[in-house]
Amino acid sequence: MCGGVVGIQGTGRKWWDLSGSRNAEEFVVQLQVALDVLDLPAALTLANQVSEHVDILELGTPLVKSAGIGAVSAIKAAHPDKLVFADLKTADAGELEAGLAFEAGADLVTVMGAVDDDTIRGAVAAGRKYGKQVVADMISVVEGRVARIREVAKLGVSFVEIHAGLDEQARPGYSIDQLLEDGRLAGVPFSIAGGVKVDTIGSVREAGAKVAVAGGAIYNAPDPGAAAAELKKRATR
Repeated sequence: MCGGVVGIQGTGRKWWDLSGSRNAEEFVVQLQVALDVLDLPAALTLANQVSEHVDILELGTPLVKSAGIGAVSAIKAAHPDKLVFADLKTADAGELEAGLAFEAGADLVTVMGAVDDDTIRGAVAAGRKYGKQVVADMISVVEGRVARIREVAKLGVSFVEIHAGLDEQARPGYSIDQLLEDGRLAGVPFSIAGGVKVDTIGSVREAGAKVAVAGGAIYNAPDPGAAAAELKKRATR
């Protein structure tokens, strides 16, 4: 897809448009699976099990660190019809790191929402060069999150991922509800990652999220394909 704008599958619209309408008709809730495994063979197996039921295949940060950037190329080659999301969580050298992922075949990459604005701008510049998309990951941003979401949206990212990491989710009393509320308040295109499962994905959809990111709810299931299918069904009701 180099040189073009990534499109929403099955439509002629842009993948994301920060200036676009937020009415219900414009919402296309897509399902993203986090391939949070540590080696390429396992990632390919999981991708094969779930690909027909998901829109986006995400290479989790541990997978990229363990298997290398070449894993992006392998997943894209195996599933050229899917959007491939490289969760780099870039914290510096935004243009360089995003460019590496785009060269490898990624359609979307993450840059940390908490980092210097110029790092985000650099990643966005790489996205424009390759005709690909950059996502600001808000993991670890808690205080002032809504304000920061609005700030990074103005830097040119395609959308913002409101994300609670595994460590945060493991704390007693964690709830996805605060992520959803911040998404509603921010008023920009967003995805939700952190506790997306069968009994919460309806709330994710109702909050107006463009993407629901599911990890353990899929890869820890006895049948990942069936789990992905059920999530997709509930995401599109």
